[in-house]
Amino acid sequence: MRYTDIPAAHLVVAYCKSAGVRQVVLSPGSRNAPLVLGFTSDPYFECFSVVDERSAAFFALGLSQQSGNPTALVCTSGSALLNYYPAVAEAYYSRIPLLVLSADRPVYKIDIGDGQTIRQDGVYGNHIGFQGNLQQDVTHAPASIRWEGGREPGDPRSLHEMQARILAENEARVQAALQTAMEDHLPVHLNIPFEEPLYGTSPEPPVEIRPTLQPRLPEINGEGEDLLGHWQEAGRKMVLIGSLPPGSLSDAVVERMAADPSLLVFTETTSNLHHPEFFPSIDSVLAPIERSGQPAPSFEALRPDLLLTLGGMVVSKKVKQFLRAYPPAGHWHVGPHNANDTFFSLAGHVRSDADHFLGDFLPRTQPDTKSGYRARWSPVRDAYRKRRTAYLGQIPFSDFSAFEALIKAIPDGYMVQLANSSTVRYAQLFDMRPGNPVFCNRGTSGIEGSTSTAVGAAHNYEGPTLLLSGDLSFLYDINGLWNDRLRDDFRVIVINNGGGGIFRILPGKEDSDAFADYFETVHNRDMEPVCNMFGMGYRRAASAGELEAALDGFWDPSGRPILLEVRTPREINDRILLDYFDFLT
Repeated sequence: MRYTDIPAAHLVVAYCKSAGVRQVVLSPGSRNAPLVLGFTSDPYFECFSVVDERSAAFFALGLSQQSGNPTALVCTSGSALLNYYPAVAEAYYSRIPLLVLSADRPVYKIDIGDGQTIRQDGVYGNHIGFQGNLQQDVTHAPASIRWEGGREPGDPRSLHEMQARILAENEARVQAALQTAMEDHLPVHLNIPFEEPLYGTSPEPPVEIRPTLQPRLPEINGEGEDLLGHWQEAGRKMVLIGSLPPGSLSDAVVERMAADPSLLVFTETTSNLHHPEFFPSIDSVLAPIERSGQPAPSFEALRPDLLLTLGGMVVSKKVKQFLRAYPPAGHWHVGPHNANDTFFSLAGHVRSDADHFLGDFLPRTQPDTKSGYRARWSPVRDAYRKRRTAYLGQIPFSDFSAFEALIKAIPDGYMVQLANSSTVRYAQLFDMRPGNPVFCNRGTSGIEGSTSTAVGAAHNYEGPTLLLSGDLSFLYDINGLWNDRLRDDFRVIVINNGGGGIFRILPGKEDSDAFADYFETVHNRDMEPVCNMFGMGYRRAASAGELEAALDGFWDPSGRPILLEVRTPREINDRILLDYFDFLT
C-alpha cells in the first residue's frame, strides 16, 4: 500500500479512518489528487466517483441519511466547492453529518489571477457545524513556497519546527471537525491548501497520527420535570411529529401515547409512525375547517393546552398556520439538538433522545380518562377517510387519483424517497404502510437533489427503493442518474403534469402567459430520452387503466432500474385537489 507524500492530505485520510468514516464521494480534479490517492489506495474506504459536484453532495447526503455516519466529500479547488452548497444547507437543517474536504491553492495564489481559485475559506457561512482552514505544509515543495518576508528559513531545523507546529494545529482542526460531524450530526468543512507536485506517493506514511477523539458528555437539562407538571394539568394535549427515521420510537412509547384519550398525535408521512389512534393526513382535518363558513369554533375546540413536538421539519403548512393563529399555552420540544420556535410559543426544550425521555416520562403520567379531546376528533378522522374514498370514485384521472393508486401499490419493504413540492404534499393526503420507510429532503425543502439523494440512500438500504418525483424536480436533477452505483432494484415514478403544478394551487394564481412561463414553467418534455441516456427501463401511463397495466410487473426483479412516467392533465389537477377539501367540508 502506498500513501500520499503530502502530510496534510495523509493526516486527513488517517483521521477519517480512525474515526470510522468509511464512505468517500470523489469528484474528478487535479488539486484534490493527494486526497484522492490517499483514500483510494486504502481498501478500508468505499470510494465513489461522481462527476457533478452538486449531485455528488446529495448522493453523499443519501448515504449518510441511511448509515447515520459522516460521508466524506472530496472536490478540487474553485467553483466545485460552491456546487456542494445546496446539499450542505440541506444537511445542516436536516441534521445529517457530512465531511466536506476541499482542496485549495496555497493562500499566496488566491486573488492574484491564478486559475481555478476562489476564496474558499469559510465559504459556507452560517450553514455549517464547523469550518477550518488547514495550514499548508512547509516540508512539501519548500522551494515553491512564497515565504512571508520573501526568504525561506535558512536552517532546516527551523523548517521542521514550523512543520511540527503546523501538524499540531491541523490535527486539532481535523479532530474538531470529525467530533462535530459525529456527535452533533452536522456538516463540517475542512479546506486544505496544497502546493504542487500533487501526485507523489510513498511506501511509508509521511506523518504518524495520535487519535485523541473523546466523546463529549451529552448535555442534559432538568426541563423534563417542569414539563411533567404542565402535562398533568393539560386537558388537551397534542403531539406533532415531524420527520423521524423508522424505529425512532419504541412500541411501548407509541402504545402509551395511543392509550391517553386527552392526547392527539398528529403524524406526517415522513414521521414513519403508525397507529390506528394517530392522526395522519393533517391537512384533511384542517382544510375542511379552514374552508368552512365559520372556522373559529372548530379551531378553538382543536386548540391544545399543551403542544409537544418531536422530530425534524414539519411539512404541513396548514398546521403551522393553525398553531400560530390558535397557539397553545405552551410548546415543548423533545430532541437532542435544536428546538425550533415554529409556532412562536416555545416554552421549553427537553434536550434528550425522544424515545429515551418518553420511555421514562410517560409511565410517570396518568392518562386523563375524563378528557373528550380525542373522542371529539376521532370521528372527524374516520369521516374524512370515508369521504376520500367516495371522492376518488367520482373524479377523472389526475394527480390526486394517481397518487392514491401509486401509494396503494407500493410493495412492503420498498424504501420511499419523496421529492419536494407537490409530491410530498400529495403523499401527505394518503396513508403509507408501515412496511415502507419514507424520507424527503425537508431541511431546506428544495426540489434540487432528490434523485441524487435517493440513489445514495438506495446504496445503503438493504431492500429496494422507489423515488416518487414530480417532473420539474426530476428533470432538475437528472445527473443524479449519472452514477455507476445505480441498483437494478431502483424504481422511479415521475408524475408529469407538464410544469410546476403546485403554483396553480397557491392563492394569487393568474391564468396568463407570465404565469405559465415564469411560475408554472409549462413544458412538453417526456422522460423516455432520459431513460435511454442512462440505460433505464421505461414505462408510460396517461389513464387509470394504463397506470394499472404499467404497474403490472413494475416491481419484479429486473436487470436494470425502471422509470414509470405518469402523465396527468395540467389544467384540472389544482381544481380536483381544492374540490377534495370542499368535498370533505
